[in-house]
Amino acid sequence: MPATMLEDGVPLQRPMLLPQARGPVSEAVLSALRGAPVALPEAVGAGLAASAGILDDEDVQLALFLLYEQHYGGLAEVDEDLEWDATLLAARAAIETAFEAALRAAVPMPGRPEPTSPAVAAALFALTGRDDGPSLSRYVAKNATLQQLREFLVQRSLYTLKEADPHSWAIPRLSATAKAALVEIQADEYGGGRPQRMHSAIFAGTMRSVGLDDAYGAYLDLLPAPTIAAMNTMSLFGLHRRLRGAIVGHLAAFEMTSSVPNRLYGNGFRRHGFDERTTWYFDEHVEADAVHEQIAAHDLAGALVASEPSLLDDVLFGAAACLFVEGRVGAHMLTAWNEDRSSLRGPLP
Repeated sequence: MPATMLEDGVPLQRPMLLPQARGPVSEAVLSALRGAPVALPEAVGAGLAASAGILDDEDVQLALFLLYEQHYGGLAEVDEDLEWDATLLAARAAIETAFEAALRAAVPMPGRPEPTSPAVAAALFALTGRDDGPSLSRYVAKNATLQQLREFLVQRSLYTLKEADPHSWAIPRLSATAKAALVEIQADEYGGGRPQRMHSAIFAGTMRSVGLDDAYGAYLDLLPAPTIAAMNTMSLFGLHRRLRGAIVGHLAAFEMTSSVPNRLYGNGFRRHGFDERTTWYFDEHVEADAVHEQIAAHDLAGALVASEPSLLDDVLFGAAACLFVEGRVGAHMLTAWNEDRSSLRGPLP
């Protein structure tokens, strides 16, 4: 089913339907969101203590995602006043603390450049230019089956149907050149004032063209922990002012690793006979992100560090974390497809 109503041909997203629980932590969060009495701090504490690894913990990652989603488009059946409920915020903070610690322990950090705009930009280009493993985009271009292409879109839908929103949290937290650069990038992501050209709307059209539901969160129950963790990483960075350097670094790496892969993704769909209506999303990013990567490296990340040198380490951490979590999602898909199985938690309906 499409995303309900249309306005000027653009789907209007409704609050996301609540998913199925994946364990005691997400079950407790869902109960709390529905207004049922539940010992949430105890459930979260026990779940974190029992977790074998939070980055791959289906239960904990889903719980954190649901707590974050209240700050975006909201959740169906959930009282909007609960966005600032102290118990839910405390549960979120406990999970965030463990999640951030796990990321900082796992993400390999690059060398530190001088805190100048040219040096930071050069370091980011060096970091994002490394080719450390199998390429998801090359596999999609040359090998992916139609079913795998549909899975690829489903895997990307959690972020792309609200594309740019996590990074927009940083706008009021920046100033001067960095703020202007971020607004310039985000304006393009949101279609430059034309709702039909919003990247989320274009991606929704791509999903519809291959017979997929374009409603936000429609496939959440099928998405594995690495995919949810990648989304949670953006929300963690974006929703905390102290991590404004990390969300800037994340966006810089995101933009700087987008142009070439999107050309290859588009080729994969063209190989299966899809026309420009389906490949529009990918083709749009080939040109746009070739420009965005320069703005993000120099005028956003570089300018931010030049004005606030103390944020250098967090900018580098955000960029490296982006490559790390997105690389894990790609590796998950490639491993599954090379073993001739689905990358999702269940079959597509």
